[in-house]
Amino acid sequence: MAGIFRAYDIRGRYPDELNEATAQRIGNAFVALLAAERVVVGRDMRLSSVPLARAFIEGAVEAGADVADIGMASTPLLNYAVIAGGFDGGAMVTASHLPGEMNGFKLARENAIPLSGDRDLPLLETRVGEEPVARAAGTCRRVDMCDAYIGRVAGFVRAPKPLTVVVDAGNGMAGPEVPRLFSRVPAWRLVAMYLEPDGRFPHHHANPLDPETTRELQDRVVAEGADMGVAFDGDGDRCGFIDERGERVREDLVTGLIAAFLLEENPGAAVLYDLRSSRAVVEAIARAGGRGVRSRVGHAFIKALMREEDAIFAGELSGHYYYRDMGFVDNGLLTMVYIANLIAASGRPLSELVRPLDRYPSTGEINLRVSDPSAVLAVLAARYRDADLDRLDGLTATYPAWWFNIRRSHTEPVVRLNLEADTGSLLDEKKREVLSVIRDADPAAREV
Repeated sequence: MAGIFRAYDIRGRYPDELNEATAQRIGNAFVALLAAERVVVGRDMRLSSVPLARAFIEGAVEAGADVADIGMASTPLLNYAVIAGGFDGGAMVTASHLPGEMNGFKLARENAIPLSGDRDLPLLETRVGEEPVARAAGTCRRVDMCDAYIGRVAGFVRAPKPLTVVVDAGNGMAGPEVPRLFSRVPAWRLVAMYLEPDGRFPHHHANPLDPETTRELQDRVVAEGADMGVAFDGDGDRCGFIDERGERVREDLVTGLIAAFLLEENPGAAVLYDLRSSRAVVEAIARAGGRGVRSRVGHAFIKALMREEDAIFAGELSGHYYYRDMGFVDNGLLTMVYIANLIAASGRPLSELVRPLDRYPSTGEINLRVSDPSAVLAVLAARYRDADLDRLDGLTATYPAWWFNIRRSHTEPVVRLNLEADTGSLLDEKKREVLSVIRDADPAAREV
């Protein structure tokens, strides 16, 4: 089990790192940790998800829980089921956007509050290594909550107008949900790509952050004369957007668009943005009368901070978008609805809506394998000590005309660098400069 308990969830290669025996112990320990009486379990389309879900359920039942099995589902559907069904906890068997040989668990307590990496997951890992709990056996029954969930998401559609939307579900779990949503919104025309769940990922990995996975979608948007394209990850909690010209839309700029839209109905409300986001996002929130709150990266941190701030919305550079009205959880399908609402309400194409936000050149995230991440961050802090420095998550150095954030991976000797500047020439100069400082500190550093 070494290494499968990560900062936010559980992930490992099947079956050598994560197998049925381990899944059963995790199910048993999960119920014991939460003292749960009722839990709900869903799974994605990976070939290993059926046996892993079955084993998890066996462990949960052994610990005395009554289990509702919702079968194949997206993570947002699982989260909805936890909240709407009043369950003590929920488990989603998935490895999200990772390759098909990987699998894992996303675990939540009541109200879909994720188990935290700083406390809950280490406690769970300890329990997994102990003797399983054996109580009076619980039960397991199949439950279908998809129609209720789709009805809930459809309830956020505002004044629909005719739109053509190309959706690439990447053979993931958004696939079965998308047509059901479109059937409730007759004004929308769906052009479907790879909606059939298939854990072998026969066309491409379900990772909308990877430009290679969206090239076919981009071409299809142009060919169909569509209003937008949407790409989902494997478990449906993340999405990426293509504008009507076939161009990718930066994920942080989507945060700015939706924040401004929601703030029209919620003036003065808090909106969270992750600290890698463009300054244009911060400015858009302020311009719309909102209270921008900067956050660490990672769903567990963001969901907790959203609750503390009672934030209406949050967005991450990774394509996760979170909604108070859905229980402070991320939801790719609802994000598609809100972008459609924006296009319909404005009567303008997506590229025009994004253009005012797309004014600061950015490197995007650069991943660097280094020998000693801590040493690299220390060298950068010393080199840029005249900047406005903060260490909310890694190191952020801010100057009047440019800034960068560098943070270490939770799972490997990798640092992730994001840099933004007022002009393209300044961006190129500072990117070369920062990378040079990193390579001087660690000559073995290389991009991955």
